[in-house]
Amino acid sequence: MNSNQQVLVLLLFSAFVAVTLGITTWVGRNRHGSAEEFYVGGRLFSPMENGFAIAGDYMSAASFLGVAGLIALFGYDGLLYAVGFLVAWLVVLFLVAELVRNCGRFTLADVVAARMSERPVRIAAGTSSVTVSVLYLVAQMVGAGSLVALLFGNTGEAAQSWAVVGVGALMVIYVSLGGMRATTWIQIVKAVLLLSGTIALTVMVLLRFHGDFDQLLRTAAERSGHGDAFLAPGLKYGGDWTARLDFMSLGLALVLGTAGLPHILSRFYTVPTARAARRSVVWSIGLIGGFYLMTIVLGFGAAAIVGPEAVRGSNAAGNTAVPLLALDLGGGAGSTGGAVLFAVVGAVAFATILAVVAGITLASSASVAHDLYSSLRRRRSSPRSEVTVARTAAVGVGVVAIALGLLARDLNVAFLVGLAFAVAASANLPALLYSLFWRGFTTRGAVWAVYGGLVPALALVVLSPVVSGSPESLFPDVDFQYFPLQNPGLVSIPLGFLAGWLGTVTSAEVADEARHAETEVRSLTGAGAA
Repeated sequence: MNSNQQVLVLLLFSAFVAVTLGITTWVGRNRHGSAEEFYVGGRLFSPMENGFAIAGDYMSAASFLGVAGLIALFGYDGLLYAVGFLVAWLVVLFLVAELVRNCGRFTLADVVAARMSERPVRIAAGTSSVTVSVLYLVAQMVGAGSLVALLFGNTGEAAQSWAVVGVGALMVIYVSLGGMRATTWIQIVKAVLLLSGTIALTVMVLLRFHGDFDQLLRTAAERSGHGDAFLAPGLKYGGDWTARLDFMSLGLALVLGTAGLPHILSRFYTVPTARAARRSVVWSIGLIGGFYLMTIVLGFGAAAIVGPEAVRGSNAAGNTAVPLLALDLGGGAGSTGGAVLFAVVGAVAFATILAVVAGITLASSASVAHDLYSSLRRRRSSPRSEVTVARTAAVGVGVVAIALGLLARDLNVAFLVGLAFAVAASANLPALLYSLFWRGFTTRGAVWAVYGGLVPALALVVLSPVVSGSPESLFPDVDFQYFPLQNPGLVSIPLGFLAGWLGTVTSAEVADEARHAETEVRSLTGAGAA
């Protein structure tokens, strides 16, 4: 990329950052410092606004960069990520959205602790929420590093490292100054930009093949070097039984994990009623569904037009497939059209990363302040001091995410998000579903459900091929790989549910029937909801 093209990229980046910082500053000047304002934006968003914001929160770098890259490299098996990400929303719509909105105020722990002994449950749920958020943040940081390094023509470690640090600094500013209201508007702007950019690229790919999707698939298969196997199951996950079990594990994590993601659950509190929460999910399903259908076209388009070898040569994990596709569609390297389209896609992807990290950071800082700080302090904190702690926590979470992002910069972002989903499905979902639907659920059951999913999930990741034992691992020179699967969901999710059941049936505590009845009425009718 020549110097003029780099200037164009820099200008587009700067324009988006300036607009989002302007939104944050404007909202920050009009805030009144209450916890409700900081955590949930005063619950003033409409279903359509919240639907766009949920879509903006969910359509992450993993979706735009990682999924398309995996499809470009592995064909059908990469497409399975898109299916898993989308099907997960049916679980959210039918099991979670309205009930969570009615039962909680700001965080997941509000729902789980509604009829339990609050302190141990809040500490457990808060710990789990922060862990999931940090894992998800690492994926966005890795995406930011590989994207910015590519856009500026420098794929060295130093360029990626500075990109990760820059994104981390911006996300801390967005959250600490603007809270949920600023974060929501950033996500809405980002969703519109991302959908517009994705539609434009999809149309251009289809025009290149004269609208013949079959021809697109055949060309992708030919250029892949795998022939028809590229369009059939098994290229990535069908080699042996370990690979097949890994696929089952990933699918389970993706489908069940969304309903346990703290930054998604917190969005249901930003609307005034449970009905509005449900309508928000319907809006988001339409937007997200359309987006994932287009990522399938982009993934196979990158394989057909750019070629898997060129994609792998730019980034081994495939994270730069879409920017390279845009460069080719615009006229190729050195052309003005290619440079413009490349820069626009890069700026949209950068916007995607910034908006998602802002939402995740806000959710994790809310868990630190509202759940961990308030519970460990033993004395009820004032809303104002809680918000101050949340802003400070945003800085701490940002530092941790930056450090881990620098460590994991060579892993595929969609794969990293799969790990975050597995931990959410193992630790958060069992506690959430049991507290909503099991009359006899107890405090011990809730605590055991969280830790019984969280600890095995993290331990299995540490002992998996992701961390050691192979050239693609985080630590390729050592080998303490004892668990064969890359995603722990197949083992850790059942363990979370089992631990919750075991903790309840062995507990001496008698479940409070009156509090359960009150919670049930509130969850179903909204009577007494915040």
